[in-house]
Amino acid sequence: MADKIRITWKKSAIGYKKDQKRTIEALGLRRLGQSVEQPDNRAVRGMITKVRHLVDVAETPAASAEDGAQE
Repeated sequence: MADKIRITWKKSAIGYKKDQKRTIEALGLRRLGQSVEQPDNRAVRGMITKVRHLVDVAETPAASAEDGAQE
């Protein structure tokens, strides 16, 4: 699993149940087309599963220790 995942809101939640709209909001998405990065854990994966028809998900590559290290 990646450390973070990028979630992009692709389809409007109009006409869907309130719990799905609240899940979109809980993921940190406010506008259609917006992308956010969330930690890759079971809670976030569960929310994504609930609204998988409304969002796109991409794993962000984990930064290696060498990339951020300064000597």
